[in-house]
Amino acid sequence: MSEARDAAERRARATAEIVARTGIDAAMIEDLTRRFYAKVREDTLIGPVFNARITDWEPHLQRIFAFWSSVALMSGAYRGNPMELHLPLPIDAAHFDRWLALFGETARETCPPAAAEHFVDRARRIAQSLEMGIAAGQGVLLGKDERFRREPER
Repeated sequence: MSEARDAAERRARATAEIVARTGIDAAMIEDLTRRFYAKVREDTLIGPVFNARITDWEPHLQRIFAFWSSVALMSGAYRGNPMELHLPLPIDAAHFDRWLALFGETARETCPPAAAEHFVDRARRIAQSLEMGIAAGQGVLLGKDERFRREPER
């Protein structure tokens, strides 16, 4: 058996286990994403960051559906570099905390408990990774349990 086919079979088994355990499917990912970004657009802290950069939301949402399909179901649907896209943004720990709070709230409102837990666990990992990357991009190396805080603009 080839390595590629082996890897594909392992991914398919893992995806099937996730679906069986959580009930996550493409419709749930789309519903969660649409509801979440509706809240994001209205949020006073993170809304301006998104709204300043995204003028046509539908293509963005389509990319995010693929991203969450890859993250939650290991589908491989997303092709992109989230770190590269987030590095130039004027965000720090407070933005990630708000993003996670809104995401968790929306996941718990939208999804069955096992699915919400699965999504929120992945969201925490993503936020932590992006925060560390953004900090490093600003020349700040975060230690264990440290958070990135931008200096106030003068």
